[in-house]
Amino acid sequence: MRRFAILLAPLALAACAAQQSGGAVEPAAPGFLLGLWHGFIFPVAWVISLFVDKVAVYAVPNNGGWYDFGYFLGIVVFGVGARKSRVVYKDRVINVRARRIPDPAP
Repeated sequence: MRRFAILLAPLALAACAAQQSGGAVEPAAPGFLLGLWHGFIFPVAWVISLFVDKVAVYAVPNNGGWYDFGYFLGIVVFGVGARKSRVVYKDRVINVRARRIPDPAP
């Protein structure tokens, strides 16, 4: 019975997966390069999308995995994620020798 349940669980989860027909994606749908661009301009597009209904931060429909990969690279590598949060400069080093302070007499 337990083996049956182990085999049935992945099958039940696979039944929930969304499938898309090949005709649902147009040949001119945004691909990798537009995903890269959309990821790069994400911060500006997001702020504009708060005030303008016709602006979106993610193109739908797109060609799937390649668009997503370009979008991810655009945000992480070239966009917001590429900036350092802070820079630490080491200007001078203070070299101090520690001295032992004698304990006060009891």
